[in-house]
Amino acid sequence: MLAAFYDRLRDCIAVAQVEDKCSMVASLWAEVSAQQIELSGDPVQAITEAGRPVLPLLVHPAKVPRRGLGSELGRASLVHAIAHIEFNAINLALDAAYRFRDFPTQYYTDWLSVAWDEVRHFRMLQQRLEAMGHQYGDFPAHNGLWEMAVKTAADPMIRMALVPRVLEARGLDVTPAMIARLEAVGDSQTVEILQVILAEEVRHVAIGSDWFRWCCQQRGLDYEQVFRQLLAEYYGILKGPFNQSARLEAGFSVAELEYLFRQAEAN
Repeated sequence: MLAAFYDRLRDCIAVAQVEDKCSMVASLWAEVSAQQIELSGDPVQAITEAGRPVLPLLVHPAKVPRRGLGSELGRASLVHAIAHIEFNAINLALDAAYRFRDFPTQYYTDWLSVAWDEVRHFRMLQQRLEAMGHQYGDFPAHNGLWEMAVKTAADPMIRMALVPRVLEARGLDVTPAMIARLEAVGDSQTVEILQVILAEEVRHVAIGSDWFRWCCQQRGLDYEQVFRQLLAEYYGILKGPFNQSARLEAGFSVAELEYLFRQAEAN
């Protein structure tokens, strides 16, 4: 029986060194996969900052340099940006499992499995970046994903709505175009990595959709209506394009997609 589960999750979140975090998540996932979880540990502690290395330098999103994919530097910058998203996604998945208590055991297994996937994604991108002559931390980045984790820390229903189903779902929308642009410049190595990530991120968003609906059902709420309300309150209007097939597979209803399309077209 795996004891002190929540404490182990907190330790994974807190550690700053990249390789230490990845190794600790891998070890915890291996143990969880092999034995039953005992949902025990200390009460939730407030986490306003997840452990991360000194670099990359965090800047406002508008100040992150944009470079074309026609150059090696531009492609390395893109790989770094995606690696940073995946590193943040490790902490986000861990935090979802650590912060919110009194869920069925499957909830914790689901989010730890997501954390492990994000570790694998990060490692693939890190290796690709090194093959391009760079390291994680060489380019500036922003902290938008973790900032949303802090904003949604008080309510798992809001977290499930806005992190997997808004921020992470944007990856489903934009990755196919990235893949096409990279194919056009002959970067098959990065394309292969993004294809793996895209396929697996569908499951991550689907997990968010499942637990969002579960939260709404527990409160007797209409999940489609709640999603529209939370989107308007916390985020605003999503711009297209939307990956309709991937979003349907990831648990969006037809009505939700129609709403997103209408909102985007009207603005």
